[in-house]
Amino acid sequence: MDARTGDEALKADLQDYLDRARDALIWKLEGLGEYDLRRPLTPTGTNLLGLVKHCAMVDSGYLGGCFARPFTHPYLPDPEAPDHIADDDLWVRADEPTAAIVDLFAQSRAHATATLAALPLSALGTVPWWGERGRAVTLHRLAMHTFFDLDRHAGQADIVRELIDGAVGLQPGNTNLPDGVDRPVHRAKIEAAARAAE
Repeated sequence: MDARTGDEALKADLQDYLDRARDALIWKLEGLGEYDLRRPLTPTGTNLLGLVKHCAMVDSGYLGGCFARPFTHPYLPDPEAPDHIADDDLWVRADEPTAAIVDLFAQSRAHATATLAALPLSALGTVPWWGERGRAVTLHRLAMHTFFDLDRHAGQADIVRELIDGAVGLQPGNTNLPDGVDRPVHRAKIEAAARAAE
């Protein structure tokens, strides 16, 4: 039985969910070459390594800078830089090494984890890019916001990885799909139903 109560228990739950989303996202990179890590697989350019880079910005911003705990890294895009281009954090240039982006993700994750551990959930931060509604926002709310953002991008990574090589799964050793289903037959059944409904 878990003896934690109140904020301590809530923080532990938040940290657990944040870590699961981060672990799922970073796991989607395993075993792929440079091209597959970086190539866009949707019309908007969604790609695996870009999602990791973006999530590093999410962690370091919401659970760092918003609480006057700035985080720096040579590969962290600066949205305030004069030459910044929108969506620069959602893709990785050829001269940005994969190892550096993975390191950026790991360090921003550690920084965000330290923020959650160091501050009470009632601590107030400021989200400048939210305008008026970004004043006096609690750590609890921003931890939840960060989780939802990370989990959304982990879901995108699931789809992108499946498009690359058919690999699926919630975590190593757990596809989160029922056993005994003939996937091509199942997909054909869904396709037929969609066409019949047209």
